[in-house]
This record gives sequence, C-alpha cells and structure tokens, in this order.
Amino acid sequence: MIKARVLIRPKEGILDAQGKAVEGALPALGFKGIEDVRVGRIVELQAENGSQLEELCEKLLANPLIEDYEVIEVHE
Repeated sequence: MIKARVLIRPKEGILDAQGKAVEGALPALGFKGIEDVRVGRIVELQAENGSQLEELCEKLLANPLIEDYEVIEVHE
C-alpha cells in the first residue's frame, strides 16, 4: 500500500470566492500585507499502487475545467 496526498486548487484566472472571503477578512483580524489568498483542499488516500492516481484526480477528485491538482506526496 502507498499513502498519497493530492493538492487541489482553483486554476489561475478562476474566481476563488473562498479565497476572496478570507482575504477580505484579514484586515479586520489585524493581518496586514497578505494578498492573493487561494483556498484549496488536500485529499489523503491509500492505494495498492500509484498508477491510477492521475486518472482518479481527472475523473473524481478535481474538476479539470476549473481546478489544478498535484500529487504532492507518495510514501510506500
């Protein structure tokens, strides 16, 4: 079995409403100098082998029209 992490986030140029909401709240909370906030998600999974990870991301985990994905860790 391998353990994998997949990072999924909006593509550049796609409106990230969650990111904009977080960015808008930062000054009220006293945070300054933070901009271009993007919110994504991480999916952790275990698989018998990693050969299907790309297909899994394309067909289920990410919407390839508006999201990019990246397998960021694979441990056996």
